[in-house]
Amino acid sequence: MRRDEAWGRLRRFAFRASRAALGRIRGGSISAFGQGEGKIGMILVVNLDRQPQRLRRTLRELRRFRTSDGASLAGLARRLAAIDARDGRAVAATADVDQSYRIADQLYVQPDARLEACFGADEPVRMTRQEVAVAQSHVEAWKVIAAGSCDHVLVIEDDVWFRAGAASAIDRGWRAAARRYAGAAGPRLLYFSYEDAGGTASRADECEALFRPERGLWFLSGYVLSRDGADLLLRAMPVIGPVDMWINYRFEELGALALTSPAILQRPDGGSDNAYSVLPFLARAGIVDADTIHEPPQVVGPVVAWTARSDREGLAMALSMLGLRVRAFDRGDREISASELSALLTTFDALLDPPLGPCALAAAIEEVGAKFIFEAEAHRGGASEHALSMPSSTVILPPGEPDDALWGPICALLDLSPPIHAFPKGAPRAWRLFRDDRPAMPTAACDARWGSAMDDSPWALLPVSDRPSPPRSDQADRPTGDRLLHATMTTPSALFPGRAETFPGNLATFAREGLLYNEAGARLVLDKFAIGDRPYRSGAFASARAFNHGRFEAEIKAARGSGLVTGFFLHRSAPRQEIDIELTGDDPRSMLVNVYFNPGDDGATLGFGYRGSPCRIELGFDATAEFHHYAIDWRPGRISWAVDGKIVHERMGWEPTPIPHLSMRLHANLWAPRSEELSGRIDERALPLSSGFRNVSVWT
Repeated sequence: MRRDEAWGRLRRFAFRASRAALGRIRGGSISAFGQGEGKIGMILVVNLDRQPQRLRRTLRELRRFRTSDGASLAGLARRLAAIDARDGRAVAATADVDQSYRIADQLYVQPDARLEACFGADEPVRMTRQEVAVAQSHVEAWKVIAAGSCDHVLVIEDDVWFRAGAASAIDRGWRAAARRYAGAAGPRLLYFSYEDAGGTASRADECEALFRPERGLWFLSGYVLSRDGADLLLRAMPVIGPVDMWINYRFEELGALALTSPAILQRPDGGSDNAYSVLPFLARAGIVDADTIHEPPQVVGPVVAWTARSDREGLAMALSMLGLRVRAFDRGDREISASELSALLTTFDALLDPPLGPCALAAAIEEVGAKFIFEAEAHRGGASEHALSMPSSTVILPPGEPDDALWGPICALLDLSPPIHAFPKGAPRAWRLFRDDRPAMPTAACDARWGSAMDDSPWALLPVSDRPSPPRSDQADRPTGDRLLHATMTTPSALFPGRAETFPGNLATFAREGLLYNEAGARLVLDKFAIGDRPYRSGAFASARAFNHGRFEAEIKAARGSGLVTGFFLHRSAPRQEIDIELTGDDPRSMLVNVYFNPGDDGATLGFGYRGSPCRIELGFDATAEFHHYAIDWRPGRISWAVDGKIVHERMGWEPTPIPHLSMRLHANLWAPRSEELSGRIDERALPLSSGFRNVSVWT
């Protein structure tokens, strides 16, 4: 366990212990709550059906306080069933929420020059399922308030606690709000809980107790809304983008107010599977130094499944998204014996359409204790007689097109929580995504070596030896197909525009000043020039469009110097997939190749391991001395890397990951890793340093 993880667990334990102790201590009376005119007459607790413990914890917190009538605050509480992001039908389409918004909306709430420089104001952002579900939950709360009899209602989420002094802070704020709205029914919207947007919130009419926000408040974990306010919000729908962002646009018409300091806070010990749509943009702009990465799912198994062998492998992809290493088989594959089955299940967690002989099938049931999944149209053969006689270990999926309802029976069988993500359609069967196409172990020596860093995700196999498949130095590399794009890179190209961004783990920010052009091609220049929290500035460019397979070429002269990496690679987010060439300045006579795979259809926010499975290829020359020709040939089921017209390395399916299958953009950059393990420590005295790119091409 890392030190920061241990410290985080200790802090969470300490918080829980303190809240448990305080749960026995009265928090005081809050006269703002109670029955009658001018009071907050109800508390709506937004709570998921699958989180009853959170509701109990919230009610325990409310019981610490009394109303103006001396009753428990919990007596005003009413549970509002939250919309669950795991319910695909609930979040798939709704007239209440427009799921697309713009970077300009983020900048309105929280201005940031780095984000503005990195992306245009009209850059589209698509809400995550979690954000849609949160927005719908609050809309449902507004509907309850608008149709109810209470003049004012407190809406809280089920992961909140009242800070010390909350009772007096709320009462002071409520009295101040009543004075401001003398003769009216009280405030339409009053924040008890919020987060100032990076300290940029615009405050007006501030007094000791509260202020009038003009923009810049995040979160809706605790706010008071009047019936008039709820009616106004419902008339203003649809909600466009995350609901806490959208409501900033309504502040003026609502006459919104907020306590000078939040009285209600979100608990730091509550786990969350929320994913935020803007986070990848903030990471690329260097504003946050994090990916949308969660803990890998718990690997379960073994699973044996038979499918209808449709054109797309949705079940295989779904099992992979649950954290299983999936091996799929095709018609005509050789029958598997019992001993072979045992060996397979030491490597893979799920086998799809395996050609099991009678003995192997019996072993799967009796010795291995496998769980069985059948698609409705699957040809079951001898499996049905044995497996279907064990209902506790078998599930038959309903017929029809894949949808989110399929997560339920699969996850119930495997004792897993259904994921937030949509049930996948999967990759085309012809792409052999989950086939084990690893070659037999080589007997000849090779000049490639595995890197020391291994992806700890569920989708990488540990190498079975210290050597990968041998480089194919005897095989010539020739383009096939048609050349789609070509740019000399001697002048700016609309095909490969410059980038203004960064990424986690990079000490440099990419800026327009770091990308120069001359008759020799594009120069990426890394210099000591701080931008934000990054001490260096450098250059990068990427293709204007994404590609689904192809051949990608460039002539590259790598940057010389410890601590520098010249990159030429394909990349995508949500889910993260990548195919790399990296030339490290401390080892200029080798090339680092790498593949990242995360499962799911486009939009799945899975992103686990960081370093993939790198392999160093000896080049036989100094990559920083002259330009050399590099190529990545990415096809269904195979990737090959070539240098100066010779294939130097190949990877097939499960060697050691599946092959990426979703569209990616082509990138080039010069960056400085935070980790000195990759390329050493940067020597600032040698800066500026540069790498060169020219004649970039893409072939079908």
